[in-house]
Amino acid sequence: MKLLLIKIGKAGKTLQRDGFFRGGKRVLRSFFAMFGRVKAGDILFITGGVGDSALYRTAHVAEELEANGFRCSITIQDNPFLIGYADKFKIFIFHRVLFTSSVEKLIGKIKEQNKEIIFETDDLIFDSRYFKEMDYQKEINMLEKKMYANDGVGAEIINDPYVKVCTTTTTYLAEKLRKYNKQVFIVPNKLSKNDLRLAEKINHSKFNPPTGGQNSIKLGYFSGTISHNKDFAVITEALMQIMEKFPNVDLFLVGPLDIENKLHKFKDRIKQFPYAPREKHFENIASVDINLAPLEMGNPFCESKSELKFFEAGIVGVPTIASATRTFQEAILDGIDGFTASDTAEWVNKLERLILSPELRSRMGLEARKKALERYSTQTAKNEEYYTYLKSKFLA
Repeated sequence: MKLLLIKIGKAGKTLQRDGFFRGGKRVLRSFFAMFGRVKAGDILFITGGVGDSALYRTAHVAEELEANGFRCSITIQDNPFLIGYADKFKIFIFHRVLFTSSVEKLIGKIKEQNKEIIFETDDLIFDSRYFKEMDYQKEINMLEKKMYANDGVGAEIINDPYVKVCTTTTTYLAEKLRKYNKQVFIVPNKLSKNDLRLAEKINHSKFNPPTGGQNSIKLGYFSGTISHNKDFAVITEALMQIMEKFPNVDLFLVGPLDIENKLHKFKDRIKQFPYAPREKHFENIASVDINLAPLEMGNPFCESKSELKFFEAGIVGVPTIASATRTFQEAILDGIDGFTASDTAEWVNKLERLILSPELRSRMGLEARKKALERYSTQTAKNEEYYTYLKSKFLA
């Protein structure tokens, strides 16, 4: 019943955010995912949903593993046949899974056969102590809050002594997980083969070269969820200064976001659009000159975020300025394939440099694309320590 109420709450939020038509399609996709075919193989990913997190942490990771010889399948925890899959795989990776009776029974059957369970997370939602620090928790409805009512999403799994291994996206999260006395493998987020095809198509036919002179220069911010209001507030003052100084600068916002009142004086130069499906998402990024990736530094949830906003822009040749979190500093070579900024003065300085130099924008965008192709593709991924560990479980 709890899972059903949470699903109803999430469906309601999706319809509210994306509208009846687009949101309805997402809700239906989630429903039909329950009955997706699951072929027997080596590794089964079990996820709690069908959003972007599930896409990156199950579908894309499965694609990476398949490129390295593993046979993978994916299902969601609502699947009515879930318990029967214990007999069909050797390794089970649980991503953002609520501990329901069916999940508990599946885990029991896995343990009976002495098979491997891996806890996977790309966020701190497994620990309810951090939930109060989420700006997101102020926006979600009461039904969604049931997800965090106890110890956190998947807390029962990570606290189970049978579970020895975790996977995650960043160094910051890995350090948090090691406090649970687990072996942790960092498996960074990556672009799929389909993402690369979309980007290649855009780069060849739809990408406009960076503008210069008095032409409009578009700054883009792409908010995936309603949790980013405080993140965007990090750059409000810098944007005020930039838009005052450069009347040719426009702001392009995509996704759920409440902008501060002081930016309303530039409302004629601010365009806001709803959350977009993946193909349109890359087209939107490619249409801007500079990608903005602010985060509320020092906030544990923000510090745990991956670098995907950097490489999603990079793959379509758009340079990024990002908050100087540990993860972005590890990903971006400052001044070469992107910029990081730690305060308003740095945001203003680095925005000005890119606004005034189309050559710098072009060069930095090309370097970001090069890094995205080399480091952030499922087809070029090299994580031999993790692959070796997985293979060792087949022999156990």
